[in-house]
Amino acid sequence: MLKFTNMEIKHIKVSEFKKHNLGILLETPQPPKELWYQGKLPSPELKLLAVVGSRQYTTYGQQVIEHLFAGLAGFPIGIISGLALGIDRLAHEAALKNNLYTLAVPGSGLDESVLYPASHKSLAKKILESGGGLLSELSPQTPAAPWTFPQRNRIMAGLAQATLLIEAGEKSGTLITARLAVDYNRELLAVPGSIFSKNTYGTHQFLKLGATLVTDSSDILDVFNIKADPKDKKVTTVDLTPEEKKVITLLHEPQEKDTLLRSLSLPAAQANILLMHMEMQGYITYVSPYYRSII
Repeated sequence: MLKFTNMEIKHIKVSEFKKHNLGILLETPQPPKELWYQGKLPSPELKLLAVVGSRQYTTYGQQVIEHLFAGLAGFPIGIISGLALGIDRLAHEAALKNNLYTLAVPGSGLDESVLYPASHKSLAKKILESGGGLLSELSPQTPAAPWTFPQRNRIMAGLAQATLLIEAGEKSGTLITARLAVDYNRELLAVPGSIFSKNTYGTHQFLKLGATLVTDSSDILDVFNIKADPKDKKVTTVDLTPEEKKVITLLHEPQEKDTLLRSLSLPAAQANILLMHMEMQGYITYVSPYYRSII
């Protein structure tokens, strides 16, 4: 059996779920009878957030994830997603970037020979190396098939205390997970988008039906009843240099990189160093072609 690292693929029977902090799955109508995992399973102190969305994401969807996950850094929240293309990949990568635990639940077994999608094997390895985990109801060498993805969605919705919906079209498979979260009496959260975008039709439908509106990481913390200490999470403008204050002022709304550089009226090299430093400090974030403030 092929493996990414020296971490073996382990087997758990349903009678052992509670011992492995997976007892929440037993609350669902049809819990799995067994599970396989590699790496680390979520610790009991973590609040688990499933993140789902379109495979054909937009720049806006990417910016949303960057913004929200930066605000979750340092809090006891773990991210669950499906290792799929699109929003799933972005969610896992943003979790890794912000040192959040992340669990991938692919629509296949966990053996390297069948892990789906094959293009995300390197991402799966990063998740394991970072202290995250892979989990599947399917035996390790089971390949992905049309029926395995709805089954996978059931595990994601059942494991998480809340599910966050980011960009979903009218007939997106993502909506299956959202419906399951509601059926399982879990919290359903949704990020609004443009009324002109087909990618947000599904999210807006769930918002109309009562999903919790999310526009900031504080909305997610509120759902989990996690109290944020502003002194720990925010940087005041008093702490910034005059140049940094100017950048934050200019970023009252997202700015394209070239526009921001021209507005700073600094030599190009100096301006780029300034922006790089502010991004490393967590003051701003860059998702091509836009910079935005996150303080």
